[in-house]
Amino acid sequence: MELLRIQGLTKTIKKRKILDNISLTVNSGEIVGFLGPNGAGKTTTIKLIMGLFTITEGHISICGHDIVTDYEAAMENVGGIIENPDLYKRLTGRQNLEYFASMYKNVDKENIDTIVNMVKMSGRIDDKVKTYSLGMCQRVGIAQALLHNPRLLVLDEPTNGLDPLGIKELRDLLKYLAKEAGVGVFISSHLLSEMELMCDRIYIIDEGVIIGEKAIHEDEESVTDDIYEYTLLTDNRDKTVEYLNSLQANCRIENGNVIVIMKRSEMPNIIKNLVYRDIGIYAASEKHRTLEQDFISITTGTKTQIR
Repeated sequence: MELLRIQGLTKTIKKRKILDNISLTVNSGEIVGFLGPNGAGKTTTIKLIMGLFTITEGHISICGHDIVTDYEAAMENVGGIIENPDLYKRLTGRQNLEYFASMYKNVDKENIDTIVNMVKMSGRIDDKVKTYSLGMCQRVGIAQALLHNPRLLVLDEPTNGLDPLGIKELRDLLKYLAKEAGVGVFISSHLLSEMELMCDRIYIIDEGVIIGEKAIHEDEESVTDDIYEYTLLTDNRDKTVEYLNSLQANCRIENGNVIVIMKRSEMPNIIKNLVYRDIGIYAASEKHRTLEQDFISITTGTKTQIR
């Protein structure tokens, strides 16, 4: 089920376009990454989703409710953390949650205990927040965002400042929420490797424009239309590159071979056409590209298109 839909979203501040006609979706039980360098527009997008900024153009709907025309119904279905959890350090974790729970209807002690168990803070929830590690604060922050049982969780750079163990614990928690509780998670970050481990899909944003979308597949053997790097050993490298360039493919000559970045589904026809042009193909090897390679390619203006 579709939980978040952004269509043609544009945000202009002081005549400068911070976001330019972006569109994306998040479904139930799915972790969707929002990846881009600092200043790309990630936090602005999240603030628009949470109703903290006004929309210049476009639409945002949460569980079918437009955030402009049906704001309260939309916000009932979303919880989020923007930048850092806003907790009172002199209070205990539980006192913080009880305070925030008082702002919602029908959030009782049992509900708080269930969420505390879910985020694995039962052993420390009655300690003061000032004694918590950053990872513990993130867990209580997520508990706060989950108090009213939202269907969509929106997180802005939640791994900032966490050590490797804290990042892994957060990753495991978000995977549990998505797969076991059916929560949709929309998470922004600039950490490529972590997004690849955590997310089902990733949108890449740069300078306010979404310039790519990539599915992260758990089973690469089942992937038929993902992007790979192919190494071709041919009897005419120059003619091979000339043909690939005519297709606007991202290719180069390296160590006597032709390297081309291409969808797997397109390669059989590529090889067939090379042979048709009397180019001998002696060998072809395939290597799956990492998210880092795709991110660098797409943000530095190469011809590779991520679908």
